[in-house]
Amino acid sequence: MTRRKISILGATGSVGTSTLDLIERQPDRFEVVALTAAKKVDALGDAAIRTGAKLAVIDDPALLAELERRLDGSSCRAAAGREALAEAAAGEADLVMAAIVGCAGLEPVMSAIEAGRTVALANKESLVTAGQLMIAAARRSGTTILPVDSEHNAIFQCLADNRSCDVAKLVLTASGGPFRSWTRDQMASVTPDQAVAHPNWSMGAKISVDSATMMNKGLELIEAHHLFGVPSDRMDVLVHPQSVVHSMVEYVDGSVLAQLGSPDMRIPIAYALSWPERMETPALRLDLARIGSLSFEAPDLDRFPALRVARDALEAGGATPIILNAANEEAVASFLARRIGFLDIIRTVEEALARTDAAAPRSIAEVIDIDRKARALAQDLMSEMAA
Repeated sequence: MTRRKISILGATGSVGTSTLDLIERQPDRFEVVALTAAKKVDALGDAAIRTGAKLAVIDDPALLAELERRLDGSSCRAAAGREALAEAAAGEADLVMAAIVGCAGLEPVMSAIEAGRTVALANKESLVTAGQLMIAAARRSGTTILPVDSEHNAIFQCLADNRSCDVAKLVLTASGGPFRSWTRDQMASVTPDQAVAHPNWSMGAKISVDSATMMNKGLELIEAHHLFGVPSDRMDVLVHPQSVVHSMVEYVDGSVLAQLGSPDMRIPIAYALSWPERMETPALRLDLARIGSLSFEAPDLDRFPALRVARDALEAGGATPIILNAANEEAVASFLARRIGFLDIIRTVEEALARTDAAAPRSIAEVIDIDRKARALAQDLMSEMAA
């Protein structure tokens, strides 16, 4: 068997470490080409040595010397900065796992797409901010984009070889997060520690907060629109607290196909790594008899307005999703740093959208410029709140 060459962008994050876990369990099936990280030099160096990676890239150039020391005596080359990230993304890999969190992952993902690499996409913000540009670039280069988010991976599996014209609706499920039954008054005093304590999934801090506000599901609606070409009025969200059904596809004949599994990101990651085949994972096997029952409910848009705001951004189009994502990233970071309250996250996003109007970007450079301005505006708005 020829080993599949893998590069992992964001190797020290939640998705990256889960990807490494799967790859290291089957070393005869995968070869690690490149690994990247933002700042975690020790974890990056250890993973590079452990897997025999050829290239390790740290985003922050100030940490390059430390990475070189960490890799001293190994055959792995150390590099740093944006150009090195692009090299890791566009290199010799058969598949690039795009797991950098936030809009910071946009340029490396585009490098991988333009190089014609198969991209396993765990960075939803790239599609949210530059979906049309990315899909167009993928068509030009012949790149296959494999969704890694559990919801989109589930839809991808349920679609299989069925025709898109036979799809009546996509249904994304949401756990509801840790505050599913809380009132707005109760959520006003939420702490970062409470917000990152997801009841079902083990995720990074940013995505955990997005799950708690339900902005994560709003971003996923925008992502699904670009991945599957389905308009907003043919997509629904259902709150499903057990996180067993990961998404569903309803067909025109009334059939509904669902993908089920335990809440373990290694399942969708494994599907992307091995596609079009499947591979074994150590994920807990689903025991429906033990679970007993599955429940579903409509999302409460009064208590969780982020979902409504995100859908409005999708329907507005243009640069609106970029502004939505940038303001949300800045607000979540400020909340995690305890500079604003939990409910101030969506307030910041709504105010940033109300004060900004920009045309659809025609290039990645324009996306980055709009993103930068929206972040500055969000910071100003949060300063006004604190005054």
